[in-house]
Amino acid sequence: MRQKRIKYVDESLLATHGVIIDLCERDFPDQPLEIEIGSGKGEFITRLAADNKDKHYIAIERNKYVCYRIVEKKEALKLNNLTIILGDAINLNTYLGRHKVDAIYLNFSDPWPKKRHHKRRLTAPSFLPIYQHLLDDNGILQFRTDHFEFFIDSLENLSSTFDIMHIDKDLAVSNYMTEYEVKKRLSGPIYQIQGRKKHVTQTL
Repeated sequence: MRQKRIKYVDESLLATHGVIIDLCERDFPDQPLEIEIGSGKGEFITRLAADNKDKHYIAIERNKYVCYRIVEKKEALKLNNLTIILGDAINLNTYLGRHKVDAIYLNFSDPWPKKRHHKRRLTAPSFLPIYQHLLDDNGILQFRTDHFEFFIDSLENLSSTFDIMHIDKDLAVSNYMTEYEVKKRLSGPIYQIQGRKKHVTQTL
């Protein structure tokens, strides 16, 4: 779901609303942390934050105009437990530093359908070490898409570094859905994978 340009939105405006725009390590509250990578307009992450005040949520989004839509929802709901980052997933370990997260959500990220672009997918092998480093020992990764080929490819990739807990090929409606998911449910099933961080035991 493409966001139109908002002429008055720039990085300085986002910064005045508390959005992180600089690439550097940040300090986060001493609470369970969960992060959504590619948060879109923020419907999913703001609903989670509103219903779980004992946790702190991080929304990271690359598009500044889309990011502003998250800001609007955050302020309307008075969510003090949500941090918004204007940035790229490749830099997450820099932003988080010493912090670990309990859950990573990958919701309807770009499927990059052409084979030559598959390396750009957020479930591509190059991204998996980032998630492994970010997650706490019992951390969970949840991936959701409406694109079947992307789902199958992601399942294969994620299985290498995650213990797959649940696979759903026709996910039920829930209270936590993105704007995109609500729209796409009208035309077909939603696929979901949940995996727990895999531990490699070393023998002496």
